[in-house]
Amino acid sequence: MRTAHSVDTVRAAECALMAELPEGALMQRAAAGLAAACADLLGRRVYGARVALLVGSGDNGGDALYAGARLARRGAGVTAVLLTPDRAHAGGLRALRSAGGRVTTADGADGEAGVRAVRRADLVVDGIVGIGGKGALREPAQELVAAAEGALIVAVDLPSGVDADTGEVPGAAVRADATVTFGTYKPGLLIDPAREHAGALRPVDIGLGPWLPAEPDAEALQHADVAGLLPRPEAASDKYRRGVVGIVAGSARYPGAAVLAVAGALAGGAGAVRYAGPAADAVIARFPETLVTTGPPAKAGRVQAWVIGPGLGDGPEARQALVDVLTSDVPVLVDADGLRLLDPQAVRARSAETLLTPHAGEAAALLGLSREEVETSRLSSVRALADRFGATALLKGSTTLVADRTHAVRVNPTGTPWLATAGSGDVLSGLTGSLLAAGLSTRDAASVGAYLHGLAARELGNAPITSLAVAEELRRVWLDVAAG
Repeated sequence: MRTAHSVDTVRAAECALMAELPEGALMQRAAAGLAAACADLLGRRVYGARVALLVGSGDNGGDALYAGARLARRGAGVTAVLLTPDRAHAGGLRALRSAGGRVTTADGADGEAGVRAVRRADLVVDGIVGIGGKGALREPAQELVAAAEGALIVAVDLPSGVDADTGEVPGAAVRADATVTFGTYKPGLLIDPAREHAGALRPVDIGLGPWLPAEPDAEALQHADVAGLLPRPEAASDKYRRGVVGIVAGSARYPGAAVLAVAGALAGGAGAVRYAGPAADAVIARFPETLVTTGPPAKAGRVQAWVIGPGLGDGPEARQALVDVLTSDVPVLVDADGLRLLDPQAVRARSAETLLTPHAGEAAALLGLSREEVETSRLSSVRALADRFGATALLKGSTTLVADRTHAVRVNPTGTPWLATAGSGDVLSGLTGSLLAAGLSTRDAASVGAYLHGLAARELGNAPITSLAVAEELRRVWLDVAAG
C-alpha cells in the first residue's frame, strides 16, 4: 500500500530523525537518492550529460545542489541556476563548486545565462520550492521552467507550484517526468490535478518510518491489498450466505442503466442479484439469472445491500423507492438520480452504512459549490461530503477518492480517461453494491470496486470502450488480482 503524510507530519518526523543523526546527514541521504534517480533517468550515461539545477531557498534547493555535486563528480556538466542567490544553501553551493559545477543566477546580469543553461540541458532538476510552498510559480521561475521544454524534468520531493497536502494546482507549476519523494508520499502526489504534474513517482527511504504515525493522511491500495479484501465463498456457502444485492435503477426512459448496474453487480462477488423497477424485462432478457420484480424495493425480498439511483428519474416512484431503501437496515449505495433526491438528515439518521458515489457535478450540487471548485479541490470536497452526510463518499473522476469521517482518504490508482463514457458509473455502482452485500464495509467496497473497475478499463487498452465491455472484463481482472 502506498501511504502519504501531510507536510506537518513529515516535518515533525524529520525533526525527530535529525535529532538522532549528525548534522546534515538527512540531506545527504536525500541527495544520494536524488542523484541515483537522475543517473537512472539519464540511462546511466552521466558522463558528459548536461544537467541544470533550478535552486530555490529551501532544503529542496540544498538537496538539488548536493545531488548535482554527485553528478558532477561522475562527469556530468552541472549548472546551478539560483533563484534567490542570497538564500541558497551554502553547504550545497560549496559542494557543487568543489565538484566542478557552475553557478549562475536567474535574473540580473546572469539571467540569460541561466536560461541558456536550462535550454541546453538534458536533465533539469526542480529544486525551486519545497513541500511547504504555497501558490503558483512566479517569474523568473516560470521562464526557467518554460525553457526546460524538451529536457527530462525531475522534481525534488514535489513539483514546484503544486500543493503537497491537497493536490491543488493554483496556477503555473512544474510538470515533471519524475518526482523523487523522500520518506513518504505526500497526498498531493497521488491526487489530481497535482498527480498529473508529478510524473513517475520514485520514493527514497531516508529513515522516517519509525517517526511516522500508523494512520496516514492518504493511502492507495495495490494489488496485494485488494486481493486481501476480495470476498471468497467457503465450502458451506450458498447464494444467500454469499449475500444478495438489490438494484433499484433504470426507468422507461433509461432501461440501459438498470442493465449496466446489474452487469456490474453480477461481477461483484455477491451470491445473487435482485432487481426492483420498471426495466425488469430488459434486465431479465440480458441476465436471466437476476431475480426481478416490478414492484417497489420494500416488496422485493431480503437483501444484504441496496444500490439505488442510476437512471432512476425523479418521479414519485423514484422518491418512494429512495425512502424504502434508506429506511432499511442494510448498507445502501446512492448514485446518480438518487443523489439529486437525497436528504442529508435521512442519511445521517440511518443505523446502517451509506455510500454516496457522485461525480464532480453531482458533488458540486450536494455541497453547494461549482463543478470547477470540486475538480480543483478534490480532497477537501470528498471530505466535506463525508462530513455533511455522515457517510462514506466515493468521488469519481480523474482521481477517484474514497473518504469517511474516521480514516485516511483512499486514492484509487487505476483507471483511464476512456472510462469517461456513458454508463461506466452504473457498472461501478452495481459492482460496489455487490461487494457491500458480500460483507465488505462501505470504505473497502468503494475502494475495491473503484480499483477493479479502473483496472478492467485499463485492460481494454488505449482506445474507446463501452461500459458493458468494462463489466465483462471484471471477471478477468478479478482473477488476475486474486492470483497476486
